[in-house]
Amino acid sequence: MGETSSLFKRLIGAWNDIAGSVTSSTKVSPDLSSQDDAESLREQMVACLEARGGEVSARARAAALGHTYLELEPEGRQRFLRIVADEFGPDTGAIDSAIAALQTADTENRPAVQETLRQALQPPRLRLMTQFNALPEGVKFLVDLRSDLIDLADTAEMKALNDDLRTLLASWFDVGFLELRRITWDSPASLLEKLIAYEAVHEIRSWDDLKNRLEADRRLFAFFHPRMPDEPLIFVQVALVNGLAGNVNALLDESAPVTDPAEADTAIFYSITNAQRGLVGISFGGFLIKRVVDELQAEFSKLKTFSTLSPIPGFARWVRRSSQNGDEIIAEEDLASLNELFELAEGESPLTHLFDNSDWSSDAAKQAVVEPVLTKLCARYLLREKNRRGRAADPVAHFHLTNGAQVERLNWLADASAQGLSQSAGMMVNYLYNLSKIEANHERYTGDGKVSASTSVNRLLKK
Repeated sequence: MGETSSLFKRLIGAWNDIAGSVTSSTKVSPDLSSQDDAESLREQMVACLEARGGEVSARARAAALGHTYLELEPEGRQRFLRIVADEFGPDTGAIDSAIAALQTADTENRPAVQETLRQALQPPRLRLMTQFNALPEGVKFLVDLRSDLIDLADTAEMKALNDDLRTLLASWFDVGFLELRRITWDSPASLLEKLIAYEAVHEIRSWDDLKNRLEADRRLFAFFHPRMPDEPLIFVQVALVNGLAGNVNALLDESAPVTDPAEADTAIFYSITNAQRGLVGISFGGFLIKRVVDELQAEFSKLKTFSTLSPIPGFARWVRRSSQNGDEIIAEEDLASLNELFELAEGESPLTHLFDNSDWSSDAAKQAVVEPVLTKLCARYLLREKNRRGRAADPVAHFHLTNGAQVERLNWLADASAQGLSQSAGMMVNYLYNLSKIEANHERYTGDGKVSASTSVNRLLKK
């Protein structure tokens, strides 16, 4: 499960107190391996759904069931979730009867029959999951439970359970409920530790590194939910600079002087991290950017440009896949120049060689050959390559294009880290949020799949 050990201990203690004697009467083995264990668990779930007694009894049963899950080993949790998915789904007989009744219902009775159908479509497992909401940190428990479930959704029933839980969480995590907070070096140490653990784009290497990212010319904002007040849901890191930033190593340089943020004309969003894996598929990143832009505009009158410095995580995968499939993605003369540059084994692709071996990145002569080939190829990837739904193949590109940004500039060797070189040959991209064009760009992309890009990036395709 995705929780930290401290959260696990808190829940075990708190829920054990709430459950009282219910917990001791429902002990099962940690792996749920026996039939008796499975039957005991089913009885526990049915008791929760029957809702006998008052609110205190209901909370005790829910706490006991949650306590059971927390103490299970991975194999036991998998069996727990499969029981929920397979045995507490919708009643298909009740659904069929309600549909049949709806087809023959007259106008007067139709609303009542529709309500019967709506009730039949609500699976018992959804009511079961909802009961955890009444417990201390029950929402966080469900978020982490879905994190467990995502890896196990390999059957129609498990996928349906995942969909049910995502729908439930999406209703609870509507953007209207979220609180935007700025995080500073004076924020609680426990929260700062979570930022270090959750950061997924550019690893926070030390406390000094984190302190540098929270200096006066930097901003870090996060969304929080009232039921998870100490857990960031998603956070964005911003550098306040002059002009478009084209190198993340320079932005993260701890020895660089701190500048006056009041003199900055550009806000660079250089890292956006979803901190809760269990909320995958519930989008509030775009809303976060819009809220942060409003906050920054209110604080700094000289800010005119809002842009990202973003990774291109799908570029290497696309190149490798295209090479394996024998797709012609670069011109013959470009392929010939790469073949001349490297000593390759028979049948080895020079394109995949670039991502397997990064020694060329420190050789100026080799860079001079590689740069024009890869920048042109990357422009094609970002502007033309689509997934099966007709949207940008790169997930980060899709996120920003959906939010109304345009592909503004490709930056050569902007991230020379091992990860940057392996996923995009060190290239990064600026997505520009031109406030006067956001709506038009959004409509073009979401309506027709058209990618907005600057003249300079479009020109790369013609070289």
